[in-house]
Amino acid sequence: MTDQRIEKDLLGELKVPRNAYWGIHTQRAMNNFSISDIKVNASLIRSLAQTKKACLLANLETGYLNPEKGKAISTACDEIAAGKLSDQFPIDALQGGAGTSSNMNINEVIANRAIEIMGGNKGDYTIVHPLEDINLHQSTNDIYPTAVKVAAILRLRDLSKAITNLQGAFQEKEKEFAAIVKLGRTELQDAVPITLGAEFSAFAEAFSRDRWRTFKCEERLRVVNLGGTAVGTGIAAPRDYIFLVIEKLREVTGLGLSRGENIMGETANADSFVEVSGILKAHAVNLIKIANDLRLMNFLGEIKLPQLQAGSSIMPGKVNPVLAEAAIQAGMKVIANDAIVTDAAARGTLQINEFLPLLAHALLESLDMLISINGLLTEHVRGIEADKEKCEEYFDASPMIITALLPVTGYEKATQFITEFSSHGGKNMRLFLEEKLGKELIDKVLSPYQLTALGYKDKK
Repeated sequence: MTDQRIEKDLLGELKVPRNAYWGIHTQRAMNNFSISDIKVNASLIRSLAQTKKACLLANLETGYLNPEKGKAISTACDEIAAGKLSDQFPIDALQGGAGTSSNMNINEVIANRAIEIMGGNKGDYTIVHPLEDINLHQSTNDIYPTAVKVAAILRLRDLSKAITNLQGAFQEKEKEFAAIVKLGRTELQDAVPITLGAEFSAFAEAFSRDRWRTFKCEERLRVVNLGGTAVGTGIAAPRDYIFLVIEKLREVTGLGLSRGENIMGETANADSFVEVSGILKAHAVNLIKIANDLRLMNFLGEIKLPQLQAGSSIMPGKVNPVLAEAAIQAGMKVIANDAIVTDAAARGTLQINEFLPLLAHALLESLDMLISINGLLTEHVRGIEADKEKCEEYFDASPMIITALLPVTGYEKATQFITEFSSHGGKNMRLFLEEKLGKELIDKVLSPYQLTALGYKDKK
């Protein structure tokens, strides 16, 4: 027995591996798009299977498919949505055709698995047909963007949870470091005194905003064009199916989805993806900024990042802040992906966006990377230790701590103190101020509580 089977389409015949669940349309796409060796995102494959099941259920309830066939198709959809048959989706993520190749791939895999469940041989499309049955009343142009939105919403929820955990890790350090005084820095120069806990609270607050934005932005993706078929008019699909299929999609996914009021607009335009990608970019910006701050604080010796691996092949004992560096690189990639999402959305023409496969890959890749790096950073942050002595060493030596005494000394007197301290080669500003103003006052004004209080009480 040959290890291949012959399938036909409008372009002719083509050999397909006998045991493959995919068919001729997938095989042609494999031959045509050997580009990046990057496969279609796994979350998109799962959401395509969920979307296909919703269509199946709508077709069953409206009487367009028979129950025996529908049961086998439903089982195949469930298996794929659960992550099975993942090796049967070999198409390059960078594909032409607005996602048609991926749609045909899922159609063929579902069909051949359903055929198998019903006791037939793969490729016998008289039992279950990829287009007549699996793609019934559908187009790539409504299936694919709907599935991208479903996948993105589910991953956004995962990301929101991951950011919540990272925020919590910084809040734990905020409490742990609350009593450690240190110098703030602006323009990479000594600035006013703060506490290490307050510094970590600012990090936590930034991620709090990211968590909320990420949690809320799924609303931008809940309006889908499923049922609109080719251009959003619902051509070639019955009206009862069109109104029912959204209900079935909500049922299958558990998401609060709705059909667009103007389905042509939802089909032609991809701006909602740009909006969501912009929020991912905002989170990436915070990751880059805060990861770099942690590197600087580690360099100064104020904190000790967990040591993860040897830092040099030639310098013994060198350990680098590699996870912070990885976070910065992940953030840079997300920013680059945002540019791709933006350009892909802008290049859609008339009633369709031909570049959704690239957009989908970039958006879902960003979500996957951010979920992963947030998880890694959460554990990393929990392992951070403070060097209280080093923080106090910088603090005591800096003339800038006198800023906290301005309500007592005034600006001119404080300037005189700094001039005197510097002209005599002073090394410890705190001791100098204690000699000038008394230890009790200095201890009070430079206490962790006073430094982080919002302003000071007036003389009244």
